[in-house]
Order: sequence, then structure tokens, then C-alpha cells
Amino acid sequence: MPGRPGGRLPRRRTAVRGEGAVMDAPSLAVWKFTSCDGCQLTLLDCEDELLALTERVEIAHFLEATPRTRPGPYDVSIVEGSVTTPAEVQRIRWIREQSRVLVVVGACATSGGIQALRNLADVEEFRSVVYASPELIDTLATSTPISAHVPVDYELRGCPIDRGQLLEVLTAFLAGRAPDLPDTSVCTDCKRRGLTCVMVAHGTPCLGPVTHAGCGALCPAVDRGCYGCFGPMNQPNVPALIPLLRRHGMGEGELDRVFHTFNTAGEWT
Repeated sequence: MPGRPGGRLPRRRTAVRGEGAVMDAPSLAVWKFTSCDGCQLTLLDCEDELLALTERVEIAHFLEATPRTRPGPYDVSIVEGSVTTPAEVQRIRWIREQSRVLVVVGACATSGGIQALRNLADVEEFRSVVYASPELIDTLATSTPISAHVPVDYELRGCPIDRGQLLEVLTAFLAGRAPDLPDTSVCTDCKRRGLTCVMVAHGTPCLGPVTHAGCGALCPAVDRGCYGCFGPMNQPNVPALIPLLRRHGMGEGELDRVFHTFNTAGEWT
């Protein structure tokens, strides 16, 4: 149903601005920054819903789907990936200027992604070891989320994002309302699905109490502890969780690793 995550897009309706004037379809642009393209593929994976979407909007820029593009401005821009080069800093500012609504998607765009591991080390050392001609690589010392450079309107978490949340944002835009996005922890998803707590029942370390909801509790549903791919929830109480993780077998090395994966630069504390 329209208005619920994962619901079908509303049918196309002709709108008019004035007598004899037909309103143009809103324009959608999808942009890639430093990333693996997985979140863009989530949009393509919408299949039937994507067909309905193309009847309601004009896809003005989406190189993952088509080489055809048109200049801005754009009604909605979806941005995947983190900012890791000087050129990307300038590019995201231009995209923000050209976009009425800016939606950033995925762990890279919302927290810097796996590549934010560079923030904890010497990027010059990485460059010298990884590349045969490091002098040709123009990069920043850090990997940062889109919100570190421009204002964003909505953030969708995950690696990759949840397709239902993406459809909810697009459906809400077409319906002229605010999207209904979760603002709690993965534990809430577990309760809604009627799942047994893997940490309480089985002693399985789990980051669910401090991780942002939205995945539908995929890992706890198969008796695996959450590993935080949706990033930290708002005001996570990590100090309260650490003793429980230690009690269930996590040493200092494991604790360090579990908070330095998809959302290394996330605000866990």
C-alpha cells in the first residue's frame, strides 16, 4: 500500500499548473561517489516497482541504468558513496545546488563506509603500498559522509540499503508527504517480528541494541547476531552494551573490529 515501506507506487495522475498547462514529470538523478554501486543496484532490483516509477518520474541521470542524461536542476537526487577525493568535494556541492531534495543512501554515503578505515591510519602509506604509480592518485586523507560537506534531506542506512525504505522515500515524494523511516534500534525490528533475542537466549554477541533499525532484523532472524551494517542508532548506549558483549565471549580485539566495519566513522559513542 502507498505510504508503507515497500508499498507500490501510486498510479500516475495528470496534474496541471494552470489552464491548458500540463505539469512536467518530476526529475530523478542518481549519482555515484566512492562506493561499490551496490545501493544503486538495489534501485534496479526493485523491478516491477521501477517500471511504475519510470511512468511517474523522468530519470534524468542514472548511469548505472542508462547513458542518456539531461542537465539539471533536478527534483530529487539520490547519492551513493563517500567523499574521498578533492574533485568529489566540488561535485557534491554542485549536485546539492542542482537538487531540490537530496537523499543519501548506504553506509558509504551516511558514514564514510569501509573506506573510512583510512581515517585511522596513514593514507600515504596505503597509497605507496597499493598502487604502482602512487603519484597519479589524487585522494583525500579521510573518507567522509555526504553530510560532512552539504545539507542532506534524508539518509538511508545499510550496506546495501533496504529496498523497501528506498521505495518509501520515492513514494512519499510523489505523494507529497514526509517518508515514514525508522528511528529506533534493530531490537525494535526483532520485537515486531516476534524473534527471540539471540543474546539473551543463546549468548550470541549482537549489536542490535545500538544499531539503527531498517534491515528488518535479517541476521537475528537466522540466529546470527547483528553486526551493525546499518550504523549507530540515535544516541546509542554503547557503554552499557560492551559488558554484555564481553560476557558473551568478545575480547578487546573482537570488540575493536566489530565497531570498525561498514560504519567505522559512525557516531557509536
